[in-house]
Amino acid sequence: MKDKAVESVWDYPRPPRVEPYHGVIQIVHGGIMVVNSTIAQRVLETSHPPGYYIPRDDIRMDMFFPTRRKTVCEFKGEASYWGININGKRQQDVAWSYENPRAGYEAIRGHLAFYAGKMDDCYVDGEKVDPQVGDFYGGWVTSNITGPFKGGPGTQGW
Repeated sequence: MKDKAVESVWDYPRPPRVEPYHGVIQIVHGGIMVVNSTIAQRVLETSHPPGYYIPRDDIRMDMFFPTRRKTVCEFKGEASYWGININGKRQQDVAWSYENPRAGYEAIRGHLAFYAGKMDDCYVDGEKVDPQVGDFYGGWVTSNITGPFKGGPGTQGW
């Protein structure tokens, strides 16, 4: 892992900012590398660890299927959800995407973002990430990201 500057999630903007991320993003699930990317988009929002949006060309899309779940982000628009099927073992809603994001978020159109807690192993530049606490937000916590983070008990009103 290369040294990175420490970032406080309280310095991130609201509304969120999208920026290119040219480090290495990898996800292993069921013993298979399902994501390997060097051209992700990183979304930064106050009180949240970064979310990484991966282009479909860098994802084993043959293992993913759309689910019925939909949610709405006040900034990015309507999110669609994705499940994974590895060797007949299906898991629902492990990732989400914005197929038609609102203005300002076009860079993440059609990219998938993943819940680190629902995948076996997620990595940013070789460092295994910790999932953001809670079951709604999908931020990835690395050693250079400091909080406190929204998502845990008692933080929904932040």
